Amino acid sequence: MRAAQITSLDGPAAVRVADVEEPLGSDGVVVIDVHAAGVTFPDVLQTRGLYQYKPELPFIPGTEVAGVVRSAPADASVRAGDRVAAFPGLGGFAETVAVSPDAVFPVPDTTSFVAAAALPMNYLTVHFALTRRGGLREGETVLVHGAGGGVGTAAVQLASALGARVIAVTSSTEKGEVARRAGAHEVIAPEGFRDAARDLTDGSGVDLVVDPVGGDRFTDSLRSLAPEGRLLVVGFTAGEIPTVKVNRLLLNNISVVGVGWGAFWGKRPAYLQEQWAELRPLLDAGVLDPPIGATYALEDIAAALTELDTRAARGKVVIKLR
Repeated sequence: MRAAQITSLDGPAAVRVADVEEPLGSDGVVVIDVHAAGVTFPDVLQTRGLYQYKPELPFIPGTEVAGVVRSAPADASVRAGDRVAAFPGLGGFAETVAVSPDAVFPVPDTTSFVAAAALPMNYLTVHFALTRRGGLREGETVLVHGAGGGVGTAAVQLASALGARVIAVTSSTEKGEVARRAGAHEVIAPEGFRDAARDLTDGSGVDLVVDPVGGDRFTDSLRSLAPEGRLLVVGFTAGEIPTVKVNRLLLNNISVVGVGWGAFWGKRPAYLQEQWAELRPLLDAGVLDPPIGATYALEDIAAALTELDTRAARGKVVIKLR
C-alpha cells in the first residue's frame, strides 16, 4: 500500500510517499480502507521530533482517518462495509490502517469522508476541553484563539452548539470568515484582543478562553477572564510555552486548566465512545460540520504539512487517499 513516511527529522519537506506492507488484520483490531486523513499540528511536530511521542524511524504519521471497515472483531460495534471515522494515533497517512475498536466511530451517510476525517482529534479534544475540563455552561462566553484553524474552528463550532456566545480571535479577515461560518458570534484580531473582549462583554470579561496557541497572548488571556473564569491550555502552536505568576489567579479567582485529552483517555479507553455518543446527535443533526480549508493528494503530503507549519491553514486540512 501507499503511505507517507517520516524517515528523517528534517521537517515537513522531508516526508516522502513509499510502498509499505499493509497492517496485519490480527485479532482485536478493526482494519479500515482509508478514504481521507486529517492533518494535525502534532503531525508537523513529529516531522522534527518535537512531539512528546517519538516513534522510531521510519514511521507513518497521521492521527485521524475516515473510511470503510474491511474487517472487524466479532464483538466490535462496527462491521465490514461500515463508514467510520477513527483515531489510530499513528499510521493514518496510509491506504489501510488497523485501529483498536475503542477508537472507531460510525458516521452517518450524510457526512463525507473528508468531513469525517476532520472529527476525531480536534472535536474529541475540544469536547473534553469544554465539557469535562472547562465545565462550560449554556449562556457563558467563550474566547477562542487560533479560531481559523482546525482546533479553533472545532472549538468555535462545538461551543456554539452547546449554547455559548463565542468570540473568535483570528489573524486575518479570511480566517475570521471561516470562524464566522463555524459559528462565531464576534471576530476580533490578536492585537488588542483583551480590550476588545472586555468591550464586547461590557467590561465583565469572558468565562472561558480556549488557547491552542500559547506564546505571548497568555497573560492577556488571563486578564480577559471574568471572575471564576477558566483558561484552557490546549497547545502551543506559537512555539513558546508561557508561564504564569500564580498571584494573578487569586485576584478574580480564575483558573488555568490543562487539557491533556490523550493522557486522560489513554487510561480510560471507554471514554472515547462516551464522547462520541454525546457528539453523534449533533453530527446527525448537521450541527457539527467541520470547515474544510484545503484537501491534498497523498503525494502532496509535504505541502499539506507545510500549510499548518506556516500558519496558513484556513479551516481543516485533509489528505484524500481514495
